[in-house]
Amino acid sequence: MSTADHRRSTRHAPPRGTRWRLGLAAAAGATALAAGLLAWPGATPADAAVGAGTYTIKNAGSGLCLDVPGASAASGVQLQQASCGGAASQQWTVTAVSGGFKITSAAGLCLGVRDASTSAGKAIEQQSCAGTATQTWSFTASGSNYRVVNTNGGKCMNTQDNSTSAGAPVQQNSCDSAATKQWTFTSSSGGPTSTTTSTSTTTSTTTTTTTTSNPGGGDGSGPWPSDTGSVHQTTTRNVGTYFNGGMKKYYGIGDGGQGESQDPMFVVANGGTIENVIIDAPAGDGIHCEGSCTIRNVWWNDVGEDAATFKSSSSSATYLVDGGGAKSASDKVFQHNGAGTLTIRNFQVNGAGKLYRACGNCATSYQRHVVMDGVTARSTKVLAGINTNWGDTARFSRITVYGSAVICEKYQGVPKGSEPKKIGEGADGKNCFYSPSDITWR
Repeated sequence: MSTADHRRSTRHAPPRGTRWRLGLAAAAGATALAAGLLAWPGATPADAAVGAGTYTIKNAGSGLCLDVPGASAASGVQLQQASCGGAASQQWTVTAVSGGFKITSAAGLCLGVRDASTSAGKAIEQQSCAGTATQTWSFTASGSNYRVVNTNGGKCMNTQDNSTSAGAPVQQNSCDSAATKQWTFTSSSGGPTSTTTSTSTTTSTTTTTTTTSNPGGGDGSGPWPSDTGSVHQTTTRNVGTYFNGGMKKYYGIGDGGQGESQDPMFVVANGGTIENVIIDAPAGDGIHCEGSCTIRNVWWNDVGEDAATFKSSSSSATYLVDGGGAKSASDKVFQHNGAGTLTIRNFQVNGAGKLYRACGNCATSYQRHVVMDGVTARSTKVLAGINTNWGDTARFSRITVYGSAVICEKYQGVPKGSEPKKIGEGADGKNCFYSPSDITWR
C-alpha cells in the first residue's frame, strides 16, 4: 500500500512514573476539553456495560427521561426530557453498528444530529435511519452514569441551557462534567450487557456471536490470547460483511517483511465485521477495510507490512478497532489511506514504529481523524502521525505508555511521490487533542 513517512522520532518522554508536563498544558487541556470527544479525566468506555437492548434513558441532572414529544412517529422531531412514565415514547433500543451504537425510538427512527452538524447547540432528533456517523453514538462511563457522545462531532447529548425542566429540548454540546450531560440507562427489556449481533450469511443461515469484555479491565493491558488452531492461508480471503475466526491463527501471505503492495490476508466489505482472529507471520498487508468496518478482538502476533488499512473514500466512514493487540510492527500498525474516522479502543501495542498513520503521500488526499481510548503502548515510538495541512485530528484518552513515545506527531501531507515533512508534535487543541491527565507514563 502507499505509505506515509517512515522516519521515526527519537524524542523521549519524561522520566517514568511521572505525568507529562506540557509547556502549554493548561491552555491545551482547556481547548481539548472544549473540543469534547472523550477528553475528561477518568472517563472509561461503557459500551460493553450498556450493550444491546431496550432502555429508558434518564437525565442525571434533572431525573427526567429522554422522550419523543407527543409520541410522534415523524422524522425530524427534536427530542425532549419529560417526566418518566414508561411510555413507548421513552423506550430506546440500542444496537451495535460499525463505529459504535445506533439508538432507535419506538417508531423505528434513529437518534441523530440535525443537518449532521458538528456544532454545539444543534438539535438531537429522530430521523430515518441511514447508518451515518451522525446517527452513531458511544457511551462513556462517569460513575454510574454515561455520557452519550455523537461520533460525528464528538459532542455530548445535553438539555438546552442545561435545563432541568420538563419539556426542555435535547441537543448536543461540548462534553464536560455537567450533570445534564450525563444519563442513566435502565433496561426495560432484560437486554444483555454484552454486545450481541446477528448476521445472515449468503446461505440464509444465521450466526449469532457475543462479544465479551476484553481481558485486563478494558484498557488494552490484558494477557495475550492463545490460538485454538491454525489455518495456512496463501490467498486473500474476502469475508464480505461478517467473519468469526474462532480465535484460530491465520498466516501464509507475503514474506513477513515491509515490502510494499503485499496482498492482505482478509478483505472486509463496507459495513462488515471481522472478529476473534489471531494473525501470525507471514501475514502480508493484514486486513483491508473497503468501507466502514469493525475489527473486534483481533490479535497480530507479528505485523508484516501493516496490520490493517482503511480505504473508504467517504468522509462519513467510521472504522472501529475494538480490543485486541499487535506486536512487532517495525513500521506502522494501522494505515489510514481513505477518509473518515478510525476509533481504536481497548487495544495494546508492543513494539511498533507508529500505532497509527494518516497517509501523507497517497494518490488522493483526504481529511482523516483518529480517536484512541484505552490504549496501552510498549516499545512504541509514536502513537499517531497526522497531516495538519489537510485538517486531520487525533484525540486521546486513557493512554498508558511504558517507556517513552511521541503521542501525536504532525506532518505536512504531500502529493504521491514526495516525502511528507514532519512539522511538530504534541497537544495543540486544534489537531492533537489530549491533556496531561489523559496520558499515564510507566
